Parts: sequence; structure tokens; C-alpha cells
Amino acid sequence: MTRHVVFVLSGLLAGLSGLLAGAALAGPPTQYGYRVLEQRPLPRDNFVQGLEFDGDTLLVGTGRYGQSRIRRYAFPAMTLLAEQRLPPRLFGEGITRYGDRIFQLTWRAGFGVAWDATALEPVARFALPGEGWGLTHNETSLIYSDGSATLRFLDPATLQPTRELVVRRDGKALPRLNELEWIDGRLWANVWTTDRVVIIDPDSGNVEAEVDLAGLLPLPERRRDTDVLNGIARDSAGQTWVTGKHWPWLYRIELAPPGTRARDLQ
Repeated sequence: MTRHVVFVLSGLLAGLSGLLAGAALAGPPTQYGYRVLEQRPLPRDNFVQGLEFDGDTLLVGTGRYGQSRIRRYAFPAMTLLAEQRLPPRLFGEGITRYGDRIFQLTWRAGFGVAWDATALEPVARFALPGEGWGLTHNETSLIYSDGSATLRFLDPATLQPTRELVVRRDGKALPRLNELEWIDGRLWANVWTTDRVVIIDPDSGNVEAEVDLAGLLPLPERRRDTDVLNGIARDSAGQTWVTGKHWPWLYRIELAPPGTRARDLQ
């Protein structure tokens, strides 16, 4: 075996050891409950796939074939200011605003749509290598989920992929990541079909914390078409809001000790 091959193998083993050590050091995520501080009505016809505050307005991206839209509401009055429908063959997914555009994913069409943020008119398409689920951004990148454990980072100018991040909980890949929100330097993500939101370190991909939102929407508020928790948004005052698909309310929440399910409405 040549010295070059020995060096290469040593480097690979060192890198693998580092990854395993990082996973081992991550430890179990911190557990949180929640307190509801405020709730605001949300039209129940919204099959929420994306949620984002844009100044004093709320952007909502909705799904289902033939029903997918992007909507802008005045907040907190929730007056509908504008909306655009997607073609019936498209199933709308996550949304986020970056610069003068609003980006919206589609589920299985293989592309997303860029909208002019002021006119709410489509201006471009961008390719997706797989499915589109949730979408958010930080200072430099668009970040989206595809239903797997992998988050993908896109350059907002070129819309080309720049990075992939595998999300792990206790060292194991965590799939079904859905709606995303960038909050205080961390990625928050709904885990589809559960009442959990996970808080992810964007450098390592480790799940640092989990929020158990079980019971957020009371049973008497549920109807036959009520679907799962989905929708996380941070407003201009730094408050966190959550909702679900065909839910009648937006909830402003704060983190609380595990097991807390309090409604401190004022």
C-alpha cells in the first residue's frame, strides 16, 4: 500500500470518527411544552402549506390540486388583500419571501414558482430535484425540505443548490420534515403527521430541542376536514405563531417546561 493511499484512508477514517463523535455528543434533544399567549382567526379553507409574516401582512401558501393558492392577509385583521391561484395541476407547498420575490414550492411538479412580492405575479420558475415540502430562508440562502431527512440550501440569485444538510435526532436521520422557519439562527420544522416541532442546529443538523404541541387545537374545534399541524411563522416583533391545515386559528406561543399545555390568553 502506497503512502498516498494510507494518507487518504487515514483522512477518511478521521472524518468518519468525527461524524460519529459529533452524533454521540449531540445527546437527546431538550423537551419543551407550550403556552398559548394569543389566538387569531384564520379562514378554515386554507390547507396551510406555508406561513410567513411580511411586515404587517401574513402570507399563506395553500395546497391540494385545484385549490392551491398564495394569499396575502392584513394582520391582525385577517382581511384578504390579494391572492393568486396555481394551475389545477400544481399542488402548492412552502413559501418564503426573500428580497423582492416570494418563492413557492410545488409538491411533485419538479419546480417552484417565484412571484413578484408587490404585484403577486409569477416571474420565474426554478427547478427542484425532488419533491417540495417546506421553505424558509436565512441571510444567504433559501432552505427547503422534500419530505426526507435532508434539507437543501439554494442560492437566492441563481436558485442553484449550494449545500445539503442531513437532520439527525440522537444520531439517527429524522425524515418527514415539512414546514420550516428560521428563528434566532435555528431551523424550526414540523414533523409531518405528528404534533412535534423540532429545532435544528443548521451547522451540524442535530435536533437540539423538540416542542410538543399536542392538544393545541381543542377537540371541539376539529372537523372532518381538519388536518395536521403545519405552519410556523415569526412576526416582526419576534413572536412565534403556529397553525395547521384547515385550522380556524393562528396561535401565538412561547416555549414552556415539558408537559405544559397552558392557555394564558389575555
